[in-house]
Amino acid sequence: MTITTIDPAEVAKFEAMAAEWWDPNGKFKPLHMLNPCRLDYITRQIAAEFDRDLTAPVPFEGLRLLDIGCGGGLLSEPMARLGAEVVGADAAERNIPVAQIHAQQEGLQIDYRHTTAEDMAAAGEQFDVVLNMEVVEHVADPLAYLTACQQLLKPGGLMVCSTLNRNPKSYLMAIIGAEYVMRWLPKGTHDWAKFITPDELYDLIRRAGLEPVDRTGFVFDKIRWNWSLSERDLSVNYVTASVKPGA
Repeated sequence: MTITTIDPAEVAKFEAMAAEWWDPNGKFKPLHMLNPCRLDYITRQIAAEFDRDLTAPVPFEGLRLLDIGCGGGLLSEPMARLGAEVVGADAAERNIPVAQIHAQQEGLQIDYRHTTAEDMAAAGEQFDVVLNMEVVEHVADPLAYLTACQQLLKPGGLMVCSTLNRNPKSYLMAIIGAEYVMRWLPKGTHDWAKFITPDELYDLIRRAGLEPVDRTGFVFDKIRWNWSLSERDLSVNYVTASVKPGA
């Protein structure tokens, strides 16, 4: 039997919100706002690692990509449009039909599955890229989960992993601000105690068998009301890139 890092209470939160994934003003509004910034980082990291030209029509053609914790497909769909062979996996079963229906409406071929990283690793699945975005703060055992993600990567493969820093500012912004003041997210969506500092995440990534190569902040500008990338400000939301040795 495969050991799972799934936290049933965390899965239940996202099950309850599944139908709202593609509503830009619904419960996932923060992700819709963040998505262009996330995609900018992801596409540049993949292009750099695999020597791809982002101006080409389908620059990620030939790459097999896993979007773990895919939700409704907000990242899976643009990756498919860029030419990648995409598998979208989520532990919340109700997310999968939402993602499947939307992809069909958009004319996209995406392999969506109700499964876990651990089960896919046990089945011997292998990918060039693993997108692991805003998931690690929701699992029961981050090291075991990241180890499964490492096992899913081919040698020389790339993992992009984003999460939330743990400090007073992140509590104020991500919990009080997003859940109580702006009401962008239902109360209780995040557990601040599960947030992970950049140094902690780098350590976990290394212990999982990957080599970190970059970390960058996602910074929200309250004046311009948009997100941008920052090499210096990792105080709340941040993203990392790491590679699997052996290529």
